[in-house]
Amino acid sequence: MNRRKFLTFMGSAGVLSALSTAKVAEAGVHTFPYYADSYAVLHDTTRCIGCRKCEEACNIVNNLPKPQKPFSDLSVTGDKRRTTAYEWTVVNKYTVNGKDVFRKLQCFHCNDPACASACFAKCFKKEPDGRVSYEGSQCVGCRYCMIACPFYVPGFQYDEAFDPLVQKCTFCEHRLKEGKLPGCVEACPMEALTFGRRSDLLRIARARIADNPGKYVNYVYGESDAGGTAWMVLAPAVPLSSGAEDKGKSPLAASDAAADKGDELKQLDLDAHLGNRPIGELTYGALGAVPMIVAFWPVLFGGAYAISKRREAMYKAEQEKHVREARDDVAAAVDAAVRKIEETQGPGAADTARRAMTEALRAREAACRQEHGEDK
Repeated sequence: MNRRKFLTFMGSAGVLSALSTAKVAEAGVHTFPYYADSYAVLHDTTRCIGCRKCEEACNIVNNLPKPQKPFSDLSVTGDKRRTTAYEWTVVNKYTVNGKDVFRKLQCFHCNDPACASACFAKCFKKEPDGRVSYEGSQCVGCRYCMIACPFYVPGFQYDEAFDPLVQKCTFCEHRLKEGKLPGCVEACPMEALTFGRRSDLLRIARARIADNPGKYVNYVYGESDAGGTAWMVLAPAVPLSSGAEDKGKSPLAASDAAADKGDELKQLDLDAHLGNRPIGELTYGALGAVPMIVAFWPVLFGGAYAISKRREAMYKAEQEKHVREARDDVAAAVDAAVRKIEETQGPGAADTARRAMTEALRAREAACRQEHGEDK
């Protein structure tokens, strides 16, 4: 289905979408089922060295354009980069309590994706295998998905003038279907990325935390954040160094930061305040009215257009009525005049007068039509 057919379909079937909006909002968290055995990835930031091998692999297996700076240039990790339409994963360097820590960014493949709930064109879909897929043939470029995503992941092809699409990590769908690992997971030399079933990865994450006291923050990011995600993160529990205190933090502030379990997450730019509620539940109310608007604006504007055309038709019919009445009056007047001439001057004079008056009337009508055409 192309975009034109889709918009036509929305115009004809939008009423059903509008009426179902309330049901969708009521369904909320149940709209996208959870799959405990779906695929997932655990990112252990304590093992990541910022080599950018995952970036390079993502670029190659997805046939993306080469970046301006080569993947061997590790200085770019110092920039707080975001994913784009042509960079589906990036590695950034963060300072956590004075220590450099690297974290990989990509689509989190949420259990309840906000992008899917925000997209009235239904381009996004949570798949049973855990990935969030995107099919852009119906995409209208509204970019609601970019606004709704709590992780600021989707990128838009602003450089495409005729058919711009939203782009993001696909979880290497084509490789999964071939029984292969995602490109980034396969390329990681430090095993900082572990691929498997989500339930298994959660057990692995909890085991690492339990077996290494003080090494990890006692929190698996993505287990329940924003309703849970397929990509989960282990953050390091880094003690606050004396050097960090010397950089401007007071001992009291340093103590508070060290005591706050979420501080390391915050320094890794991981939002620990998203809550357990799926973001989609929040977007249903705000964006649920879109199908209703799509459904009823053709009705409203179509009704206004019909009223306008009806008025024009009524005005034209009224004009034609007056014209017919005027013609009848003129014809009656001509007949009366011809009869009078025939009585006084004979039939020959009457015929001549009729022809003369008929020609004069035709000439006058032609002049009126010409004048009316010029007025238009």
